[in-house]
Amino acid sequence: MRKSRAFKLLANVCRLILACTFIVSGFTKVIDPWGTAMKVNEYLSIYGMESLQGASMAFSIWLCGAEMMMGCMLLFKVRIRLISIFAVLSMLFFTALTLLSATVIPVEDCGCFGEALKLTPWETFYKNLALLPMALVVWWRYRPDKIFAFNPLEIVLTVTFFFLTMYLGYYCYRHLPLIDFLPYKVGVNIWEGMHAPVVEPGETETVLVYRNIKTGKLREFSLDDTAWQDAEKWEWVDTRTTDEMPAIRPLMSEFSLRDAEGDATEEIVTAPGRVYLLCVTSFDRLPRGCAKRFAKVVRRAAEEGARVVCLTPQPLYGVTYHDFGSGDVRCYNIDASTMKTMLRANNGMVVLEDGVIRAKKNCRDIRP
Repeated sequence: MRKSRAFKLLANVCRLILACTFIVSGFTKVIDPWGTAMKVNEYLSIYGMESLQGASMAFSIWLCGAEMMMGCMLLFKVRIRLISIFAVLSMLFFTALTLLSATVIPVEDCGCFGEALKLTPWETFYKNLALLPMALVVWWRYRPDKIFAFNPLEIVLTVTFFFLTMYLGYYCYRHLPLIDFLPYKVGVNIWEGMHAPVVEPGETETVLVYRNIKTGKLREFSLDDTAWQDAEKWEWVDTRTTDEMPAIRPLMSEFSLRDAEGDATEEIVTAPGRVYLLCVTSFDRLPRGCAKRFAKVVRRAAEEGARVVCLTPQPLYGVTYHDFGSGDVRCYNIDASTMKTMLRANNGMVVLEDGVIRAKKNCRDIRP
């Protein structure tokens, strides 16, 4: 009797851990279907299945929605016998996949928690190795139950979970992620993020604090960054030495805007005032409605005295301008993956205020 109670308690604990893990993992990915699709494409490319990449977006929404749905059903004890079978099968598959990713075909990040939490392939493998026995315990606990004996409440909950999780993924695909875990989130200064120092854990870091003579703004420099030596621009304020620094890497170090005249990154991302960045994946495939919205942004920028530029990964030949319907806009090249990291949409807008990201919008969400 005591063994039976202890096993039931253990099974409930395992069920709750699995439920929370599946919900968190599914949620962090389903709210960012663009990022999940990119990770799916990476795996398809690694395993030589590029022909399936056209379906990666739909698959990513379904896969992450199903994972979150499975967690919800475990949490609310809806047909646990059936869900425990899916849990065991999925854990067997992903444990084997992450073992391959950690050994035979290494990848940098498994993407199991989207952009919210980065795990190495080995960390992911050990995580799956810990969850697999829990899934087996839950399956064993509920194996006497019937698999498809849904009562009316379970039917309602199953349908509700299905539509909520799938709609969540579809909504974020049509708009932008509900929660932005990416480095280019609202409130970030792109130029400062590009020059964030790389410091290993436990190291001592010396930081030089200088004031911009013209703007009065403070900026921190590492010893390797010699821009502070411009005495006409920078005035020394303080020098700090910090011990036991956490590991930091410049997530935005690859951000670059160029055209035929050269690198325009600093000119644009450090420009005072407001700058509208119109992001276009392909001019040939730009929807007419999106072009009209961009045209309204261009007119609004002219009224405000703000600057507006167009960013695209599409090759540019010479100095290029594009007319969205209300005047020519200067275009600059940006790396395709960088643009997708900054804005999870084919076309959209990023608004800078004194170099700080103040707003990000999918093109369909731009309002005059």
